Parts: sequence; structure tokens; C-alpha cells
Amino acid sequence: MTKKAVIVGANGIIGSNLTAHLAALDWEVVGLSRSGGNTSGNVSHIAVDLLDATEAKAKLAHLTDVTHIFYAAYQDRPSWAELVPPNLAMLVNVVNAIEPVAPRLEHISLMQGYKVYGAHLGPFKTPARETDANHMPPEFNIDQQDFLEALQKGKRWTWSALRPSVVIGFALGNPMNLASVIAVYASMSKELGIPLRFPGKPGAYDSLLEMTDAGLLARATVFIATNPRCGNQAFNINNGDIFRWSEMWPKIARYFDLEVAPPLPMSLNVIMADKEDLWQQMIEKHDLAKTPYNDVSSWGFGDAVFGWDYDFFADGTKLRRAGFHDYVDTEEMFMRVFSDLRERGIIP
Repeated sequence: MTKKAVIVGANGIIGSNLTAHLAALDWEVVGLSRSGGNTSGNVSHIAVDLLDATEAKAKLAHLTDVTHIFYAAYQDRPSWAELVPPNLAMLVNVVNAIEPVAPRLEHISLMQGYKVYGAHLGPFKTPARETDANHMPPEFNIDQQDFLEALQKGKRWTWSALRPSVVIGFALGNPMNLASVIAVYASMSKELGIPLRFPGKPGAYDSLLEMTDAGLLARATVFIATNPRCGNQAFNINNGDIFRWSEMWPKIARYFDLEVAPPLPMSLNVIMADKEDLWQQMIEKHDLAKTPYNDVSSWGFGDAVFGWDYDFFADGTKLRRAGFHDYVDTEEMFMRVFSDLRERGIIP
């Protein structure tokens, strides 16, 4: 029988790559987001405010033939505590709208991340493992998982909790887009005739970290969701290699034909705040796609990643032991995404 997936947060880095992967596998795909999207082939979209339980039920009640729900939505808030209500409510509202009316439902996939391990709070145990204890709340990822675990009891469908590192891929207007941060920062450095400086905290340049390719994540997500032995478990998902910025940064500079200067700690959110005029000049000068500055400038997220002056990686072997053996070379991944941004005319 045809698989039918609902992808929640379909327009982000994770959701858009998962949509493309499932479409290529001939799944029927319904994308949910606030802005909606264009129907194409076996992919359709629904614009819905998932913070509104009534609206969610009204707009999703017809999805009675859904077999899989892939949840990858996120709403940002100023504090860790403020993140909990909206992000928990969106998951609860979409599941409560679909699960009772979809008798063919097989699996609900929850996208998490290393916040479960407290990676955003400071130095945490590495490599992080799926069996590590939870940390002191607030933590919406843990609340979301608790909700699914409780709801699943006695049901035929299963859940999974997926924990990627920083996800790298193409997407615009996304608040967590590191590839865009680096590409635009490097392109502006070149435009201004200055070398590429690592802007992070002292210590971050030499810490060990890892990334997760968006395509790899999509393939792993579907593997887990369609293998019964993976049900009701959490899995770390990463490229399979680790690196230091001190090694990667010169290679990134070389891609952009830039010299490297010593690191200089500076907030991108602050120093890039006045660069919209420069961005508009670059669009005209290099005949780039007319992409709004806000859609390419995830500076706050860049500050967060470049502020990790501690090791940031997890053990990904549980997923490999389950039978998923794909891996991605992180250096090649960065260069591929930069080339994609060039081919799309986003950067010169």
C-alpha cells in the first residue's frame, strides 16, 4: 500500500530535504507549515497554525490515510523556558488532530537534537549517548518525547526520537542555517577585501565537533521510520566524522579564495547588523537572486555554534548497529552546499 507522510515544518532545512527524499521514493507527501507551499506531483501543502488546536483539527481532519508523521517544526523564543509551551503545543495539536482519525498510522518521528543532552547549556559529556540521563528542565525536546511515549502505550504505531547535530543543507529563511551564515560572511569578507577570521569564542576554534548532512538525515529518518526494530527508541544521527574549526576554516577560506587571519571573537549578530546595504549592493553587482537579507542572515545561530568552546559530538554507532551505514565527509558536504548556493545565485 502507498505510504502517506505528513511532514510538519516542511519548508525548513530538515523538512524540505525529507520532502524531496520521500517524493523520490514515490511516497505521497503532505507538508504542513504556516506559509504553505505549492502542490507538485505527489507533494501537497497545507498552511496551518499549529498553535491553534481548533484550526489544526479543522484543517487536518481529512488526513485519515496517513501512515507516517514526521515532526520537524520549531518556533524560537527568547528563553529556554519560553520555548516549551509553543513547541510542545504544536506537536500535541498535530498529533491529536491526525492520530485518532488515521487507523493506518504506523510511525511518528520526532526531530530533536543534542539539546536533549544539555549541549546548548555548556560542556556536556562526550560522546553523548542515547542512554544518557536527562538534564534539569526546562527542555521542550524531552517534554515532546514524554508526550509521545505516554500516548503510544497500547497503540500499534511506534515513535522515534532523532538526534542530529547541526544540520547542513540548503534552505532560506531558516533561523538555524549555518551553511548560509558561513557563505554570506565569507562572501562579504571577500567583497570588503579582508581575510576570513573565525569569529567565535576563544577555545571554540580548537574544540571537536561534528555536523549532520540534511540528505543523510532524510535517509536515516526514513530508515528508522520503516524498520520495526527501530520503534520506540532514540537515535543519534551524524556524518560519522569529527573536526576542528582550526582545520576546517582554512579550507573554507580557500574555497572562497580568501586568506585566513587569526581568530577574533566578535558577535555576528552585532557586526553584521548594518550589512543589509552591502548585501543589496552585492546582489546588483554580481546579478544575484534577489534574496532578502533576513533570509540569509542567521547570525544569532552562527554566534551560538561558534560559541561552543567545548567538544560537541555524540556516539552515532547505535544507528549503524541497527543497519544504517551511510556516512558523509563533512568537508565535502560544506563545499557541496557552498557550490549549491552559488549555482542558485544566492552568493557570488
